[in-house]
Amino acid sequence: MILLTHLYQTCNIFMNMTNFVGLRLPLCYCSCSCSLLNNCSRVNKAPRRILLSFGASSFFSHFVPMSLSISGVKSFIASARITAGPSVDQILNNVQWPQHFPFKDQDFQRYDESSDSVFYEAPRFVTHIDDPAIAALTKYYSKVFPPTNTPGVTILDMCSSWVSHFPSGYKQERVVGLGMNEEELKRNPVLTEYVVQDLNENPTLPFEDNSFNIITNVVSVDYLTKPLDVFKEMRRTLKPGGLAIMSFSNRCFFTKAISIWTSTGDADHVMIVGSYFHYAGGFEPPQAVDISPNPGRSDPMYIVYSRKLSTT
Repeated sequence: MILLTHLYQTCNIFMNMTNFVGLRLPLCYCSCSCSLLNNCSRVNKAPRRILLSFGASSFFSHFVPMSLSISGVKSFIASARITAGPSVDQILNNVQWPQHFPFKDQDFQRYDESSDSVFYEAPRFVTHIDDPAIAALTKYYSKVFPPTNTPGVTILDMCSSWVSHFPSGYKQERVVGLGMNEEELKRNPVLTEYVVQDLNENPTLPFEDNSFNIITNVVSVDYLTKPLDVFKEMRRTLKPGGLAIMSFSNRCFFTKAISIWTSTGDADHVMIVGSYFHYAGGFEPPQAVDISPNPGRSDPMYIVYSRKLSTT
C-alpha cells in the first residue's frame, strides 16, 4: 500500500507512483510549479481520497466470489491485479453482490469538475491506447460482432470519437456514434449517424426502446459520473438479448476520471464495471475477459460485457 501523506508532494513523486496503480498521467496535466494534487484540490471543493492501491481489500470486501474465503480475497486480488490471464477472467464469477449499490456520491467526483463540454471542445485525433491493445480489441470485436451487413443489425458506439476500432471494412445499416466532439464524430468512417451529447449532464440516451443489438464503449466508462443512469439507459435501448461491451485499459485523462477509478487498480475496475451492470438491473450476470496482448510490454485491455435479459 502506498500512502501519500502530504498533499503538497511534487507532481514528479506522484507520477512515479502511478505505475503501481496502472495509470499513465500525461505530463501536460501539471502546467505550473504547483503540485498536481494542489492544483486539482482547488477545482474540487470536496476532499478526495489519495490512497493508491488501498482499495483492494476494502473495495473487494463488498464483493466476495462464493468460491473464495474472506481470508483469500487479498491474495486473490493482488494476483489479479499484477498478472494477466484467467484470474481476471474469473473475477466476476459467482459474486455475492451487496443488496444495495455500495458507492457514494464522492466516489464519482473528479479532480476537475469543470464542464466536460469545454474539456472536449478541441478535437483530439489521437488514439488513447497503443497499437497492440487496439489490435486486441478489434480482434475481439471480430469474434463477437454479427457479420458485416447483417440485415436488421444496429450498433451504438457510446462515448465515440473519430475511430471506433471496429474490424476493417465493417458495416451495418445503422451504426450510431454518441460522443462529445462533433469534428471527431464526423471523421469516423464506420458511423452512419452521430449525436453530440454529454452523458454526465444528460444520461438519457436519445433513442427509442429496443433500438440496438450491440452497444460498445471504449476506454470511457471511467469518466461516467452517473453510471447507473447510463447503464439503465443502455438496458432500455438494447434489444432483448442485446450485447453491451465495455472495454478499458489503464490509461485515462486522470483529472476527468472518477475517484473510485483513480484510487483503485485494474482488478477493482473489472468489479466496478460489473457492479454497474448488476445494479442497473435487467442484464445477465456480467462477465470479464482479459484480452491484454502483451502483458507488461503494452497497454493492458479488459472487457466487461453482459446481455440484456430476453424478458425484463
